[in-house]
Amino acid sequence: MTDDSVRWLSAEEIGQRVRPGELDPQSVVDAHLEAIERHDPRIHAYVYVDRAARGQRHHYGGVTLAVKDSQPVAGMPYTYATPSWRHRIAAEDAVPVALARRSGVVVLGKTNLPELAASIGTTNTMFPPTQNPWREGFTPGGSSGGSAAAVAAGMCTFALGGDTGGSIRIPASCCGVVGLRPTPDRVASEEVDATVLQSRGPLARTVNDARVLFGLMTDTQPKQGIERMTKFVGMACSGADPACEAACRRAARALEQAGHHVEDIDWDPQPVTEGYGVVRRASMASFPADLSTFGPGIQKLAAEGRGLTAMDYFRAFESATAAANRAVGVPLQTRYDFLL
Repeated sequence: MTDDSVRWLSAEEIGQRVRPGELDPQSVVDAHLEAIERHDPRIHAYVYVDRAARGQRHHYGGVTLAVKDSQPVAGMPYTYATPSWRHRIAAEDAVPVALARRSGVVVLGKTNLPELAASIGTTNTMFPPTQNPWREGFTPGGSSGGSAAAVAAGMCTFALGGDTGGSIRIPASCCGVVGLRPTPDRVASEEVDATVLQSRGPLARTVNDARVLFGLMTDTQPKQGIERMTKFVGMACSGADPACEAACRRAARALEQAGHHVEDIDWDPQPVTEGYGVVRRASMASFPADLSTFGPGIQKLAAEGRGLTAMDYFRAFESATAAANRAVGVPLQTRYDFLL
Protein backbone atom coordinates (compact mmCIF):
# COMPACT_ATOMS: atom_id res chain seq x y z
CA MET A 1 0.00 0.00 0.00
CA THR A 2 1.42 3.38 -1.00
CA ASP A 3 1.01 6.76 0.68
CA ASP A 4 -2.44 7.90 -0.49
CA SER A 5 -1.49 11.59 -0.30
CA VAL A 6 1.02 11.10 -3.12
CA ARG A 7 -1.77 10.86 -5.69
CA TRP A 8 -2.80 14.46 -5.01
CA LEU A 9 0.64 15.95 -5.69
CA SER A 10 0.88 18.40 -8.57
CA ALA A 11 3.28 17.81 -11.45
CA GLU A 12 5.54 20.53 -10.08
CA GLU A 13 5.55 18.96 -6.60
CA ILE A 14 6.33 15.53 -8.04
CA GLY A 15 9.26 16.94 -10.00
CA GLN A 16 10.59 18.81 -6.97
CA ARG A 17 10.60 15.62 -4.90
CA VAL A 18 11.71 13.15 -7.57
CA ARG A 19 14.75 15.09 -8.78
CA PRO A 20 16.63 15.06 -5.42
CA GLY A 21 15.59 11.46 -4.78
CA GLU A 22 13.04 12.22 -2.06
CA LEU A 23 10.27 10.43 -3.96
CA ASP A 24 10.32 7.27 -6.06
CA PRO A 25 8.43 8.07 -9.28
CA GLN A 26 7.00 4.56 -9.32
CA SER A 27 5.24 5.28 -6.01
CA VAL A 28 3.20 8.00 -7.74
CA VAL A 29 2.18 5.63 -10.52
CA ASP A 30 1.30 2.97 -7.95
CA ALA A 31 -0.75 5.46 -5.91
CA HIS A 32 -2.82 6.38 -8.95
CA LEU A 33 -3.31 2.74 -9.96
CA GLU A 34 -4.45 1.90 -6.42
CA ALA A 35 -6.83 4.87 -6.46
CA ILE A 36 -8.31 3.58 -9.72
CA GLU A 37 -8.80 0.13 -8.20
CA ARG A 38 -10.55 1.60 -5.14
CA HIS A 39 -12.65 4.35 -6.65
CA ASP A 40 -13.22 3.74 -10.35
CA PRO A 41 -15.67 0.84 -9.89
CA ARG A 42 -17.99 3.58 -8.61
CA ILE A 43 -16.96 6.53 -10.81
CA HIS A 44 -16.32 4.76 -14.16
CA ALA A 45 -13.91 7.41 -15.40
CA TYR A 46 -11.66 4.89 -17.17
CA VAL A 47 -12.59 2.50 -19.97
CA TYR A 48 -9.12 0.96 -20.08
CA VAL A 49 -6.26 0.93 -17.56
CA ASP A 50 -2.68 -0.09 -18.30
CA ARG A 51 -1.91 -1.77 -14.98
CA ALA A 52 1.63 -2.52 -16.09
CA ALA A 53 2.32 1.22 -16.42
CA ARG A 54 5.85 2.07 -15.53
CA GLY A 55 7.28 5.60 -15.55
CA GLN A 56 10.63 6.59 -17.02
CA ARG A 57 12.88 8.65 -14.79
CA HIS A 58 12.99 11.85 -16.80
CA HIS A 59 12.23 15.37 -15.63
CA TYR A 60 8.54 14.55 -15.19
CA GLY A 61 9.08 10.92 -14.11
CA GLY A 62 6.15 9.70 -12.04
CA VAL A 63 3.70 12.21 -13.48
CA THR A 64 0.68 10.34 -14.87
CA LEU A 65 -1.72 11.10 -17.70
CA ALA A 66 -5.20 9.85 -18.59
CA VAL A 67 -6.25 10.18 -22.25
CA LYS A 68 -9.79 10.63 -23.57
CA ASP A 69 -10.74 7.65 -25.74
CA SER A 70 -11.19 9.91 -28.75
CA GLN A 71 -7.40 10.13 -29.06
CA PRO A 72 -5.09 7.23 -29.95
CA VAL A 73 -2.52 5.74 -27.59
CA ALA A 74 -0.36 3.04 -29.18
CA GLY A 75 -1.35 -0.45 -28.08
CA MET A 76 -4.48 0.68 -26.24
CA PRO A 77 -8.17 0.49 -27.25
CA TYR A 78 -9.35 3.36 -29.45
CA THR A 79 -13.13 2.96 -29.40
CA TYR A 80 -14.55 6.50 -29.39
CA ALA A 81 -17.26 4.80 -27.25
CA THR A 82 -18.96 3.32 -30.30
CA PRO A 83 -19.65 -0.44 -30.66
CA SER A 84 -18.47 -0.29 -34.27
CA TRP A 85 -14.91 0.22 -33.02
CA ARG A 86 -15.12 -1.99 -29.94
CA HIS A 87 -12.08 -4.04 -30.96
CA ARG A 88 -9.99 -1.26 -32.53
CA ILE A 89 -6.45 -0.88 -31.14
CA ALA A 90 -4.42 2.24 -31.87
CA ALA A 91 -1.24 1.73 -33.88
CA GLU A 92 0.40 4.98 -32.80
CA ASP A 93 0.15 7.77 -30.26
CA ALA A 94 -1.71 11.00 -30.84
CA VAL A 95 0.83 13.79 -31.34
CA PRO A 96 0.34 15.39 -27.88
CA VAL A 97 0.50 11.96 -26.23
CA ALA A 98 3.79 11.19 -27.96
CA LEU A 99 5.23 14.54 -26.88
CA ALA A 100 4.12 14.03 -23.27
CA ARG A 101 5.57 10.51 -23.19
CA ARG A 102 8.86 11.82 -24.53
CA SER A 103 9.17 13.86 -21.33
CA GLY A 104 8.62 10.80 -19.15
CA VAL A 105 4.90 11.19 -18.50
CA VAL A 106 3.24 7.82 -17.82
CA VAL A 107 -0.03 7.13 -19.65
CA LEU A 108 -2.32 5.23 -17.27
CA GLY A 109 -5.17 4.52 -19.68
CA LYS A 110 -8.16 5.76 -21.65
CA THR A 111 -11.15 7.67 -20.27
CA ASN A 112 -14.87 7.52 -20.94
CA LEU A 113 -16.88 9.76 -23.27
CA PRO A 114 -20.24 9.78 -25.08
CA GLU A 115 -20.37 8.06 -28.46
CA LEU A 116 -18.24 10.01 -30.95
CA ALA A 117 -17.94 12.74 -28.29
CA ALA A 118 -21.30 14.06 -29.48
CA SER A 119 -22.90 14.99 -26.15
CA ILE A 120 -22.31 17.12 -23.07
CA GLY A 121 -22.81 14.10 -20.80
CA THR A 122 -20.71 10.95 -20.51
CA THR A 123 -23.01 8.03 -21.25
CA ASN A 124 -22.90 5.48 -24.06
CA THR A 125 -23.97 1.90 -24.81
CA MET A 126 -20.51 0.38 -24.31
CA PHE A 127 -19.48 1.42 -20.81
CA PRO A 128 -21.20 2.38 -17.53
CA PRO A 129 -22.01 6.10 -17.25
CA THR A 130 -19.31 8.19 -15.63
CA GLN A 131 -20.32 9.62 -12.25
CA ASN A 132 -19.40 13.01 -10.88
CA PRO A 133 -16.75 12.28 -8.21
CA TRP A 134 -18.27 14.91 -5.95
CA ARG A 135 -21.79 13.48 -6.01
CA GLU A 136 -22.85 10.10 -7.30
CA GLY A 137 -25.83 10.21 -9.65
CA PHE A 138 -24.81 13.58 -11.08
CA THR A 139 -23.10 14.12 -14.42
CA PRO A 140 -19.41 14.98 -14.76
CA GLY A 141 -20.30 16.86 -17.93
CA GLY A 142 -18.98 15.94 -21.34
CA SER A 143 -17.73 15.01 -23.65
CA SER A 144 -14.40 14.81 -21.75
CA GLY A 145 -16.26 13.70 -18.63
CA GLY A 146 -14.08 10.67 -17.95
CA SER A 147 -10.91 12.77 -18.08
CA ALA A 148 -12.33 15.44 -15.77
CA ALA A 149 -13.62 12.85 -13.30
CA ALA A 150 -10.27 11.03 -13.22
CA VAL A 151 -8.46 14.28 -12.42
CA ALA A 152 -10.98 15.39 -9.78
CA ALA A 153 -10.86 11.99 -8.05
CA GLY A 154 -7.06 11.94 -7.84
CA MET A 155 -6.75 9.01 -10.24
CA CYS A 156 -4.05 10.70 -12.36
CA THR A 157 -1.92 13.84 -12.28
CA PHE A 158 -3.69 15.36 -15.27
CA ALA A 159 -5.60 14.32 -18.38
CA LEU A 160 -6.11 15.03 -22.07
CA GLY A 161 -9.49 16.04 -23.42
CA GLY A 162 -10.93 17.41 -26.64
CA ASP A 163 -13.24 20.37 -27.18
CA THR A 164 -15.35 21.63 -30.07
CA GLY A 165 -18.36 23.18 -28.36
CA GLY A 166 -17.47 22.94 -24.66
CA SER A 167 -16.25 19.36 -24.22
CA ILE A 168 -13.29 20.34 -22.03
CA ARG A 169 -14.79 23.43 -20.40
CA ILE A 170 -18.14 21.87 -19.40
CA PRO A 171 -16.71 18.86 -17.52
CA ALA A 172 -14.03 21.06 -15.96
CA SER A 173 -16.82 23.22 -14.56
CA CYS A 174 -18.91 20.24 -13.43
CA CYS A 175 -15.97 18.52 -11.69
CA GLY A 176 -14.25 21.58 -10.24
CA VAL A 177 -10.99 21.25 -12.17
CA VAL A 178 -9.05 23.41 -14.63
CA GLY A 179 -9.75 22.91 -18.33
CA LEU A 180 -8.09 24.69 -21.25
CA ARG A 181 -9.41 24.67 -24.80
CA PRO A 182 -6.53 25.97 -26.93
CA THR A 183 -7.09 27.77 -30.21
CA PRO A 184 -7.80 25.16 -32.94
CA ASP A 185 -4.57 23.92 -34.55
CA ARG A 186 -2.47 25.19 -31.62
CA VAL A 187 -2.05 21.55 -30.62
CA ALA A 188 -0.81 19.31 -33.43
CA SER A 189 -3.15 16.54 -34.56
CA GLU A 190 -2.77 13.47 -36.75
CA GLU A 191 -6.50 13.65 -37.58
CA VAL A 192 -8.43 15.87 -40.00
CA ASP A 193 -11.39 17.57 -38.31
CA ALA A 194 -14.14 18.39 -40.79
CA THR A 195 -15.59 21.10 -38.53
CA VAL A 196 -12.25 22.95 -38.23
CA LEU A 197 -13.25 23.60 -34.61
CA GLN A 198 -11.87 20.65 -32.64
CA SER A 199 -9.07 21.33 -30.18
CA ARG A 200 -7.22 19.07 -27.77
CA GLY A 201 -6.33 20.41 -24.37
CA PRO A 202 -5.39 19.66 -20.76
CA LEU A 203 -7.49 19.06 -17.65
CA ALA A 204 -5.75 19.42 -14.30
CA ARG A 205 -6.32 20.20 -10.63
CA THR A 206 -4.30 23.42 -10.75
CA VAL A 207 -3.71 26.18 -13.27
CA ASN A 208 0.02 25.49 -13.17
CA ASP A 209 -0.47 21.80 -13.95
CA ALA A 210 -2.62 22.77 -16.94
CA ARG A 211 0.23 25.05 -18.01
CA VAL A 212 2.76 22.22 -17.58
CA LEU A 213 0.75 19.72 -19.62
CA PHE A 214 0.03 22.28 -22.32
CA GLY A 215 3.78 22.92 -22.58
CA LEU A 216 4.51 19.20 -22.85
CA MET A 217 1.82 18.49 -25.45
CA THR A 218 2.93 21.42 -27.62
CA ASP A 219 6.68 20.98 -27.02
CA THR A 220 6.93 24.53 -25.71
CA GLN A 221 7.84 26.11 -22.39
CA PRO A 222 5.21 28.73 -21.47
CA LYS A 223 6.36 31.74 -19.50
CA GLN A 224 6.30 31.35 -15.74
CA GLY A 225 4.14 34.45 -15.33
CA ILE A 226 2.76 37.56 -17.00
CA GLU A 227 4.02 41.09 -16.85
CA ARG A 228 2.58 43.14 -14.01
CA MET A 229 0.42 45.74 -15.69
CA THR A 230 -3.24 46.66 -15.64
CA LYS A 231 -5.41 44.62 -17.99
CA PHE A 232 -8.82 45.52 -19.37
CA VAL A 233 -11.23 42.63 -18.94
CA GLY A 234 -14.64 42.16 -20.53
CA MET A 235 -17.05 40.00 -18.54
CA ALA A 236 -20.01 38.25 -20.20
CA CYS A 237 -21.92 36.20 -17.65
CA SER A 238 -25.46 37.63 -17.65
CA GLY A 239 -28.07 34.95 -18.27
CA ALA A 240 -25.89 32.10 -17.02
CA ASP A 241 -26.97 29.74 -14.27
CA PRO A 242 -26.91 31.70 -10.97
CA ALA A 243 -24.10 29.54 -9.55
CA CYS A 244 -22.01 30.02 -12.70
CA GLU A 245 -22.66 33.75 -12.75
CA ALA A 246 -21.70 34.02 -9.07
CA ALA A 247 -18.42 32.19 -9.75
CA CYS A 248 -17.72 34.48 -12.70
CA ARG A 249 -18.31 37.57 -10.59
CA ARG A 250 -16.05 36.23 -7.81
CA ALA A 251 -13.31 35.86 -10.39
CA ALA A 252 -14.00 39.41 -11.59
CA ARG A 253 -13.67 40.77 -8.04
CA ALA A 254 -10.36 38.93 -7.62
CA LEU A 255 -9.09 40.50 -10.85
CA GLU A 256 -10.18 43.94 -9.69
CA GLN A 257 -8.43 43.43 -6.35
CA ALA A 258 -5.29 42.57 -8.33
CA GLY A 259 -5.53 45.96 -10.02
CA HIS A 260 -7.26 45.11 -13.29
CA HIS A 261 -10.27 46.87 -14.81
CA VAL A 262 -13.39 44.74 -15.43
CA GLU A 263 -16.45 45.76 -17.47
CA ASP A 264 -19.73 43.95 -18.12
CA ILE A 265 -20.45 43.24 -21.77
CA ASP A 266 -23.50 41.71 -23.43
CA TRP A 267 -23.59 39.10 -26.14
CA ASP A 268 -26.18 36.79 -27.64
CA PRO A 269 -24.92 33.18 -27.85
CA GLN A 270 -27.91 31.97 -29.89
CA PRO A 271 -26.42 32.47 -33.40
CA VAL A 272 -23.26 30.65 -32.34
CA THR A 273 -25.23 27.79 -30.77
CA GLU A 274 -27.48 27.41 -33.81
CA GLY A 275 -24.59 27.64 -36.26
CA TYR A 276 -22.56 25.05 -34.41
CA GLY A 277 -25.58 22.73 -34.38
CA VAL A 278 -25.77 22.84 -38.17
CA VAL A 279 -22.02 22.24 -38.51
CA ARG A 280 -22.18 19.28 -36.13
CA ARG A 281 -25.08 17.67 -38.02
CA ALA A 282 -23.30 18.10 -41.33
CA SER A 283 -20.11 16.58 -39.94
CA MET A 284 -22.00 13.52 -38.67
CA ALA A 285 -23.73 13.06 -42.03
CA SER A 286 -20.34 13.04 -43.78
CA PHE A 287 -18.69 10.70 -41.25
CA PRO A 288 -16.60 8.04 -43.07
CA ALA A 289 -18.30 4.97 -41.58
CA ASP A 290 -21.50 2.94 -41.74
CA LEU A 291 -23.64 4.97 -39.35
CA SER A 292 -26.30 2.25 -39.15
CA THR A 293 -24.04 0.52 -36.64
CA PHE A 294 -23.92 3.58 -34.39
CA GLY A 295 -26.30 4.60 -31.61
CA PRO A 296 -29.67 6.32 -32.16
CA GLY A 297 -28.37 9.74 -31.14
CA ILE A 298 -25.65 9.70 -33.78
CA GLN A 299 -28.04 8.35 -36.42
CA LYS A 300 -30.52 11.15 -35.66
CA LEU A 301 -27.84 13.83 -36.05
CA ALA A 302 -26.65 12.27 -39.31
CA ALA A 303 -30.20 12.04 -40.70
CA GLU A 304 -30.76 15.72 -39.96
CA GLY A 305 -27.39 16.54 -41.52
CA ARG A 306 -28.23 14.74 -44.77
CA GLY A 307 -31.10 17.16 -45.30
CA LEU A 308 -28.79 20.19 -45.25
CA THR A 309 -27.60 21.95 -48.38
CA ALA A 310 -24.22 23.56 -48.96
CA MET A 311 -25.90 26.97 -48.57
CA ASP A 312 -27.38 25.90 -45.22
CA TYR A 313 -23.90 25.01 -44.02
CA PHE A 314 -22.34 28.20 -45.37
CA ARG A 315 -24.99 30.48 -43.87
CA ALA A 316 -24.79 28.77 -40.47
CA PHE A 317 -21.00 28.96 -40.38
CA GLU A 318 -21.06 32.58 -41.57
CA SER A 319 -23.70 33.59 -38.99
CA ALA A 320 -21.87 31.86 -36.12
CA THR A 321 -18.53 33.34 -37.14
CA ALA A 322 -19.97 36.85 -37.46
CA ALA A 323 -21.64 36.59 -34.04
CA ALA A 324 -18.42 35.32 -32.45
CA ASN A 325 -16.44 38.13 -34.05
CA ARG A 326 -18.88 40.72 -32.72
CA ALA A 327 -18.81 39.24 -29.23
CA VAL A 328 -15.16 38.26 -28.98
CA GLY A 329 -13.02 39.24 -31.96
CA VAL A 330 -13.79 42.96 -32.17
CA PRO A 331 -13.74 43.59 -28.38
CA LEU A 332 -10.37 41.84 -28.06
CA GLN A 333 -8.94 43.83 -30.95
CA THR A 334 -10.28 47.20 -29.87
CA ARG A 335 -10.63 47.35 -26.08
CA TYR A 336 -10.03 44.26 -23.96
CA ASP A 337 -6.96 42.18 -23.20
CA PHE A 338 -9.08 39.13 -22.44
CA LEU A 339 -12.67 38.10 -21.76
CA LEU A 340 -14.13 36.41 -18.70
